[in-house]
Amino acid sequence: MLQTEFTFTLPRGYVDSEGNLHREGVMRLATAYDEIAPLKDPRCTSNPGYLIVIIFSRVITRLGSIEQINPKVIEGLFAADLAFLQDFYRHINEDGTPNIKTVCPKCGQEHEVEAIASGEVSQATP
Repeated sequence: MLQTEFTFTLPRGYVDSEGNLHREGVMRLATAYDEIAPLKDPRCTSNPGYLIVIIFSRVITRLGSIEQINPKVIEGLFAADLAFLQDFYRHINEDGTPNIKTVCPKCGQEHEVEAIASGEVSQATP
């Protein structure tokens, strides 16, 4: 069965208007429409950098206790979290997994590790 949703942990976390920190989230695989539809949005046509904000507001299905993710939530992310999510998005949509392939510098053996947060990795489970 194809896995279509992936959990993540933001390195810093989103702080809502009440001061609550939200770090754990879920991102689903993007569809073609998720990437095409925002191109019609005036915010993206006037600022191409805004495209990722709209895409993330479509594919992130949960962030902490926030279940309705909108562009304002994505705009409120710290830069480190946005960079993490861009890398995470690329991994799950290109490879179908949040795992990163790496080579051990000591033994030269290839391994897969799961990206949990910026700068942190854990052993991937088979």
